[in-house]
Amino acid sequence: MSVAILLPAAGASARMRGRDKLLEKVEGQPLLRRQALRARATGAHVLVTTRRDRPARAEALAGTGVRLVPVADPSEGIAASLRAGLAALPDGIGALMVLLPDLPEIDTPDLGAVIEAHRKAPARILRACAEDGTPGHPTLFPARLWPRLAELTGDAGAAALIRAEGFDPVPLPGARAITDLDTPEAWAEWRARSSAD
Repeated sequence: MSVAILLPAAGASARMRGRDKLLEKVEGQPLLRRQALRARATGAHVLVTTRRDRPARAEALAGTGVRLVPVADPSEGIAASLRAGLAALPDGIGALMVLLPDLPEIDTPDLGAVIEAHRKAPARILRACAEDGTPGHPTLFPARLWPRLAELTGDAGAAALIRAEGFDPVPLPGARAITDLDTPEAWAEWRARSSAD
């Protein structure tokens, strides 16, 4: 059984005050495209949820080989993306990794570390953590939990399910598992301390 990777990209970027965080340029390309390509480089099947009122996101993914999955009601929150992604999975997938696309420091080897951890503990939820142990992303869910994921609603994601089931941590270097950029200020601070442009 193989692993699929879902990038939930149907959010509104509401805290960016008119900018779209998923289209912010990092190393010369939109963040969403960059992270989708990093996911594709694992060899996994990659799905990206989209919203109809942000066509530039789909355009940014042209030629990446990912499967675009429209979300009927993206205003509901991330649960709508999770349900849509699950419904679009091909046969033969044994686990779903959810990779939030606004974590710019997550790279292909990090995703590979989570996939390798799944091979060793195929029945467990796996969650990437910072070096100091702070839980972050991505998170991997084995197929046995998909029926419960499919019942989720709202914008809390799978937090309650993760609390109930527990998870095995997968440490990643530095703070990359928790470096998410949701505001113009966060982007400015991150760019100031990194070499990305």
